Amino acid sequence: MKKKIGVVLSGCGVYDGSEIHEAVLTLLAIDRNSAEAVCMAPDMELLEIDHLAGQPTGAKRNVLVESARIARGNIRDIAGVKADELDAIIFPGGFGAAKNLCDFASKGADASIQPDVARLLKEMAAAQKPIGAICIAPALIAAVLGKEYAPEVTVGNDAGTAVAINATGSRHLNCPVRELVIDSKNRIVSTPAYMLAGCISEAAEGIEKAVKAVIDMA
Repeated sequence: MKKKIGVVLSGCGVYDGSEIHEAVLTLLAIDRNSAEAVCMAPDMELLEIDHLAGQPTGAKRNVLVESARIARGNIRDIAGVKADELDAIIFPGGFGAAKNLCDFASKGADASIQPDVARLLKEMAAAQKPIGAICIAPALIAAVLGKEYAPEVTVGNDAGTAVAINATGSRHLNCPVRELVIDSKNRIVSTPAYMLAGCISEAAEGIEKAVKAVIDMA
């Protein structure tokens, strides 16, 4: 039976949702490692960003509906997903991870977390099931689990983000773009991807290693 790996999406597009390259590379790596992706996202609204102009449009979109674009429609509302259905979980990056799944982008260590995201992440940690986080998503992991688990994570070498992560009770470790940080105690794997990557192949190498590490742990 294939291992079931949850993939938590936050919309569709780097500026207001999931980073599409990171999400697709994650799904590809899961399939290549003979596991099954279970895509999910919260049913909530996001503020739309015009990805050509890089500016807010004033419109809103639904996170679950937008995430369904990446998942080709095969996606669930995270509110209905329980840890006992999954063998592991992975969070691709993109600003949606820090703006929609939580508000780390604006509040740093004082971030509040979307309730169903926080619930599922805490369930996974309590069950000692592996957790993967890509790009800025380790900041979300730190915000949820920092005080209780003090996880070791990476977003690369961004000093400001590292300070905010450390302030949650977590520990940030610098890491090259093609590598990963494995917190064996807490079963958490993270990689910088587009926090550092200058091209898709750089992001892909770290993501492929991180996804394999998560699946091997499961």
